[in-house]
Amino acid sequence: MTTETRTPAGAAPAPSADALRRAELAAFLRSRRERVTPDQVGLPHTARRRTPGLRREEVAHLASVGITWYTWLEQGRALNVSAGVLDAVTRALRMDPSERAHAFALAGAADPRAVPVSPAVTPTVLRLLKRLEPYPAEVKNARYDVLAHNDAYAAVFGDPAELDPAHRNALWMMFRYDRWRTRFLDRDVMLPELIAKYRKAMAEHIGDPAWKAPVDELLAVSPEFRALWERREVASMVSHVKRYQHAEAGLLRLEHRHMWLAPENGAYRVVAYLPADDETEERLEGLAAAVAG
Repeated sequence: MTTETRTPAGAAPAPSADALRRAELAAFLRSRRERVTPDQVGLPHTARRRTPGLRREEVAHLASVGITWYTWLEQGRALNVSAGVLDAVTRALRMDPSERAHAFALAGAADPRAVPVSPAVTPTVLRLLKRLEPYPAEVKNARYDVLAHNDAYAAVFGDPAELDPAHRNALWMMFRYDRWRTRFLDRDVMLPELIAKYRKAMAEHIGDPAWKAPVDELLAVSPEFRALWERREVASMVSHVKRYQHAEAGLLRLEHRHMWLAPENGAYRVVAYLPADDETEERLEGLAAAVAG
């Protein structure tokens, strides 16, 4: 027996995934337009400007598109946005590669910078995680869910298995998991970067409940998350050193490295946290010995 979900009488129907995608693209374009100054694109700067950044007609002129068409694009109307026209708009707005790829994903156009991904966790991958010890290692998907991890990861960062399955997510843990909130010494730098990477990855999944759930929960409970999310920044993945203050081992300086398991689009990956100096190497080995003992 199947159940049918009905819209209550008089209630507006829920927006479609396409409508949500268009609205997100419109808001993203507005946010980028307001960031660009006339000087940056070689336009004269007039004294009286009612809005920050460029005007819509200036973007239309720079991209060689009609002002009415571009206005409709920023209003989220249903338009046929070709790759060539979108390329002109992103260049006019001086988007960096991450922002440009984000705009293409929101428009449903082919993105040449698609992030490589891998299939689900397999016994072979689990053996790889074990072999990486004493270095912490995990398997993540595109949503930053922790799908698997080794003992070293649990000893350093805490065991995700102790959390509700819906909260085994790096985005949620960085804001709500006390162990992460207090021990990552560069948290103020990591937070905006993580949110920017999540937003970029989410562009291909607008309207997907699995992607919306952690965002909606954090928007409801964390003003800090809300302020960062509303910046609408996007970023690509980069490797850098993270400083983590472990309760027993002391300061750990860890460089995280991504290992893609297959070339298909999706984003399952092994993330290994490698020691950035000799002291961290010794402390990880000591922590592993203590756990084994």
